[in-house]
Amino acid sequence: MEGLSARISGFGAGSEAAAMKAERSARWSILSAGKWAHMLGLDKAIAYTVGARVCSIVGSVGTVLLIVHFLSPVEQGYYYTLLSLVNLQVVFELGFSVVILQLAAHECIHLSLPHDGSIAGSETAHARLASIFQKTVRWYLAASALMILVLPIAGAFFFSRRTGSGAGVAWQGPWAVAVVSCVALFFLNPLSSFIEGCGEVRQVAGMRLCQAAGGIAAAWITLILHHGLYAPAMVMGVYIVVALAFLWKRHRLLLGLLRYGSGAAAVSWREEVWSFQWKIGVSSLCSYFTIQVFIPALFLLRGPTEAGQMGMSISIAGYLWTVVLAWMSTKATPFGQMIARGEFDRLDRSFFRTLWQAVAVLGALLIACMFGVLAIQHVMPKVAVRMVSPRLFALLLLTALSTFVVQSEAVYLRARKREPFLVQSLCVAALTLLGVVALIPRWGVAGSTVTYFISSGVIAIISATAIFQKWRGAEHMRRRMALAC
Repeated sequence: MEGLSARISGFGAGSEAAAMKAERSARWSILSAGKWAHMLGLDKAIAYTVGARVCSIVGSVGTVLLIVHFLSPVEQGYYYTLLSLVNLQVVFELGFSVVILQLAAHECIHLSLPHDGSIAGSETAHARLASIFQKTVRWYLAASALMILVLPIAGAFFFSRRTGSGAGVAWQGPWAVAVVSCVALFFLNPLSSFIEGCGEVRQVAGMRLCQAAGGIAAAWITLILHHGLYAPAMVMGVYIVVALAFLWKRHRLLLGLLRYGSGAAAVSWREEVWSFQWKIGVSSLCSYFTIQVFIPALFLLRGPTEAGQMGMSISIAGYLWTVVLAWMSTKATPFGQMIARGEFDRLDRSFFRTLWQAVAVLGALLIACMFGVLAIQHVMPKVAVRMVSPRLFALLLLTALSTFVVQSEAVYLRARKREPFLVQSLCVAALTLLGVVALIPRWGVAGSTVTYFISSGVIAIISATAIFQKWRGAEHMRRRMALAC
């Protein structure tokens, strides 16, 4: 009996030791995960945003395969050209969403916004926040009305000029539905930017994750049902539904701001908004031009097939840097609040730590993507012929890295409600246009890729970094002079 008791006691002790070991192992796993998250600068807002963009990348891989299977090379060209034309909404927005976010961020440091929709704090800040929201609604209502008039005519004019290989493609219906969806989403997006500027960075990032997941499902279903050219419109339709659900939960806050009398405290459009907005708008238009111009140009000058090759390739490279931009874009509101409080040293530390963390992640993604493209040449030749060659794709990846750095520097400087990249953006756009005119008619996708690499991958990063260092150095000088006084 004593031996049996000893064995039972030993078994109990062994079970307890095993449980303790399992608990330590689980705790170590959590600590290790937390350590890696800290090293990479991951928080919930970044995690949601990265999740949305990773979801988009995974979805885009499936979309690429479905496009290759269900669309002809000519239809692929129409697909990506339609996406490029839909993105013309940047012309009507004029960078206002960036301005909205920063204006709201600077005012909300003086306010408390409980979840019941009420607002507590400075009356002046409350009035200014209401004024910002009211101006946002008025601007986007007017711009949406203009879009619904201009986009259908512009698209019809563009697509009707393409004859020959694309003459049998039914683009009219997909274009009409895409325009309606684009205009509706165009009006809703700035409202989300306003909410983000009010401090709900994590919540907006979660909404965008839901949009990404739903958009993928919509695109895949549309392609499988042999209505591939309607896929962009269906994706935007899902985005609209998710955004409406998100905004409805905050309708008390938004309606209260819409009705609130701002009076003498109203934000001055001329002095506080327009002086910043028009520069952001021109820079945003130039950024759109330097990326999206190649696909329509190839469509007109070389045909839908080459436009489709460039569209698919530049989209894949673009997805990579936009995924990692989550590290920086989610800091736009905190950066603006740090500046409003005068915490410039903290701003610099946060920016450079975030930049190097993001560059490390992006570098790993670019290397992995390059190996994947090389493998596709042998494993999936039908997909390979729908893309540019591996050498040209390598130039697109290098340009993606440069574009990310430039966009990060822009986030830092725009948090100060300034836009110093105006002249730089115009120069890069002009060089891009020169390359398009000189190289695309003769060299097609090769000319497009080389132009993109030289203008956006080399000249843009050198000039933007020089401007960034100059403005940052001037800010430090002003700070030292202020301390000396």
